[in-house]
Amino acid sequence: MTAARYLTSFIFPVLTAIALWRGGAWGWVVPVVTFGLVPLLELVLPARPFRPGDDELAARTRSPWFDAALYGVALAHLGVVAGLLVGVSSGHVAGWDLPGAIVSVGVSCGAFGINLGHELGHRRSAGHRAAAIVLLATSLYAHFYVEHNRGHHTRVATEDDPASARRGETVFAFWWRSITTGAMSAWALEADRLRKRGVSAWSWRNQTLALWLGEAAALLVALVTFGPLATACWAASASFGVLLLETVNYIEHYGLVRDTRPDGRRDKVRPEHSWNADHPLGRLLLFELTLHSDHHASPHRAYPALRSFTEAPQLPTGYPGMMVLSMVPPLYFRVMDRALTRDAARRRAA
Repeated sequence: MTAARYLTSFIFPVLTAIALWRGGAWGWVVPVVTFGLVPLLELVLPARPFRPGDDELAARTRSPWFDAALYGVALAHLGVVAGLLVGVSSGHVAGWDLPGAIVSVGVSCGAFGINLGHELGHRRSAGHRAAAIVLLATSLYAHFYVEHNRGHHTRVATEDDPASARRGETVFAFWWRSITTGAMSAWALEADRLRKRGVSAWSWRNQTLALWLGEAAALLVALVTFGPLATACWAASASFGVLLLETVNYIEHYGLVRDTRPDGRRDKVRPEHSWNADHPLGRLLLFELTLHSDHHASPHRAYPALRSFTEAPQLPTGYPGMMVLSMVPPLYFRVMDRALTRDAARRRAA
C-alpha cells in the first residue's frame, strides 16, 4: 500500500469546504458519507489483514511520503476549522446552514484533529508532539495528550481506565464517564508527577493546566476576532469531535479485560486486549487507527507500520459502522456480546 492511497482522506476536507461554501443540502453530505455510505461499503468490501514482511515494514517506516500525506490532511483540517470561523463571522454561513456546517467540521475534528493528533502524540520528536497538541486543541481536548499516553496505555482493559468500556455499558453512559474521569485523570497524572518533584500542582510546569489555559486563550482570541456566534459554532464542532473520539474509544476495548496474576498485578498489554478492524476503507480514511491491537502492543510504531494480528479479536465491521451500531445499545450488545463470547472461546482453544 503506497502513501498516496491515504490521500483518500482528503475527500472529507474537500466535502466540508464545499459544505461551508454552498450550504443547503451540501451541509449534510459529510455526515451522510461518514455514517451512511462508508458503513455500507465496509459491509460489502472484504476485510484485508495487513501482515507485511520486515523489508516492507522497513521501507514504509523510512519513506517520508506517509508523513507528508498525514500532514497534508492535518493542514486541510486546520483550514476547515478556520473556514467555519470565517464563514460564520462574515455571515456567509448562517441560519439553517449552521447545523450542517457544525456537524461537518465536527467530523473533521474527530477524524483528523484528534485522530492525527493522537498519531503524532506518540512520536518521539518534539516537533511531532507540538503538532499533536495543536491538532488536539482544535477539538479543545488537548489534555488527551497527557491522559492517553500516560494513563490509557498503562491502564487499558482494566476498570481503572476511563477509556475502556465495560461489558453492558451503553455508549451514552461511557461518554460521561470517559470525558469526566479522563479529564480528572489528566490532572491527577500531572499533579502526581509534580508532587514527586516537590512542585505544586498549580505550577506553570503542570502540562495539563498549561493545555487548558492555552485552549482558553484560543477561545478568547476567537471570541475577539470572529465574535461569539462563530466561537460557539467552533466549540460545538469541537464537542461533536470529542463525542466521535469517545465513541471510538468505546468500541476499541469494549468488554475486554486483562487477567490478574496471582501476585495481584495485571497481565501485560497484548493484542487480544483491543478490538481490531481490518476493513480497508476505514484503515485508509483513519490512517490505520483500526489496527488498534498493534498500536497498543507498540505505541510508538508509526501508522504505516501497524500490522494485523491473528490473535486480536475482530470487529464485525469497520469503525464507522460500529459507531452507528453503538447508537442502538440493545442491538450493539447483542452483536458485541456474542463476539466477546466467541473470542473467549477462541482464546481458550488456542
